[in-house]
Amino acid sequence: MSDWLTPSRPLSIAHRGASAYAQDNTLNAFALAADLGADMWEVDLHLTDDNQIIAFHDCALADGRAICTLSYTEVRAAVGTNEAPLFSDVIALARARDCGIYADIKAPAASVAVSEMLQEAGVERAILGAFDSRAVAALRDAQCLYPLATLIPVGIDPFEVSADADIIHLCWETMERPQDMLDEAFFARCRANDQKVVLWHEEDPIRMADLRQKPVLGICSDRPELVNPLRFQNGLQVVCHRGANKIAPENTLSAAHACFAAGFSHVEIDVHVTSDNQLVVLHDPTLDRTTNGTGPVNDHTLAELQSLSAGQWFSSFYVDEGIPTLDDVLSLAKLYNGQLYIELKSAPAQLVWDRVVAHDTQDRVFFWSFVMQSLHDMRTISNEAHLMMRRQDFETLDETLESLSPSLVEYTLADDWSDFPDLRRRGVPIMIAYSGDDRAMLEKIAKAGPDLVNLDQPFVFADICRRNGGVI
Repeated sequence: MSDWLTPSRPLSIAHRGASAYAQDNTLNAFALAADLGADMWEVDLHLTDDNQIIAFHDCALADGRAICTLSYTEVRAAVGTNEAPLFSDVIALARARDCGIYADIKAPAASVAVSEMLQEAGVERAILGAFDSRAVAALRDAQCLYPLATLIPVGIDPFEVSADADIIHLCWETMERPQDMLDEAFFARCRANDQKVVLWHEEDPIRMADLRQKPVLGICSDRPELVNPLRFQNGLQVVCHRGANKIAPENTLSAAHACFAAGFSHVEIDVHVTSDNQLVVLHDPTLDRTTNGTGPVNDHTLAELQSLSAGQWFSSFYVDEGIPTLDDVLSLAKLYNGQLYIELKSAPAQLVWDRVVAHDTQDRVFFWSFVMQSLHDMRTISNEAHLMMRRQDFETLDETLESLSPSLVEYTLADDWSDFPDLRRRGVPIMIAYSGDDRAMLEKIAKAGPDLVNLDQPFVFADICRRNGGVI
């Protein structure tokens, strides 16, 4: 059996690509999945009337016309710009990005052609599956060289309908606690049948924590980074500046999800106060750059702000992404057991601290602000508050540490790093901030061995660490 079919941890199978962050079954969604560390892409496949195999989920268009009755040209004319790519283009991208293909064959008539296309392209890592047993039977009769999967909906005995399959693919995402069904007796029967297991698309971090411990071949997810979160050597913590702002719109829940799901420790957010004294997460003092609104944030009520799109500027996929409240982000951090770096913009320290305390996240958060008075206010409010100080703002290290008793000190590439040993002797964590994407600079930061890094390119940094053995 091929080594890739006996992985040391579950394969991350991106469900229709990274479909939490891009239109599903598009080249963009598949490319994002690769960026997020997916091992394979689950691709839904249909056959057009002129025998073109395309990546598309539904059997019919929005207007009701069946895919199988339309030419590829007709399909393309009826869908979005990036939708319904040719399977051949998906294969080419998978080869370029070194990702495997999990083919969910919706049209049984395309089964053998799918297998032949993958073989002709030299794709080794592929699984061919379907809900329709006719597709699996056709592939078995054609002596398909790839492992075959039967997709099992809720309410069906998985062993009864998967006798011809190498892989049992459970589609149990609608069950409340499907993981409870995956007991030793279940896996013993799988082993007796020489069958492997692939699990449904899972986006809940609590359920995923259970599932990744199960002896399964792979787990599907709209958030492929969630399947096997990153763990860095020596306790290194990665702060994602405004969230994963290259994957999703900055300072949004989607951007925060991507960071925490991937295993990064912190999300950096910026907090403003509304005209009705509510706290929202947004970087600029005005709405113009990152929303479809205009004018100062402080001039609007929370209700007015929540009617705006905070993602339309980034891509059409995020047109419904709203401006989150501080409470929203605090709740998300707790869900993932994650931490936050909160930059106080116009938000009063007392209001922010009250929300942090209300969520019992005092030890999950540290603060900074360009407005020094805000930090003084925070320290006056509580000696428990974790404050950050920037080394560049003080003449000496002693002055830095004497100012408001910081819990950590931030450095940039322009600062003198020679006092790192002194900070380590004093037990004060070091954070290096870098907003660029130069791999040489990121390599330098990794070699410096800080306690935390604050980055715009956390996934590039993770790749560097992985290549250097710094990711477990």
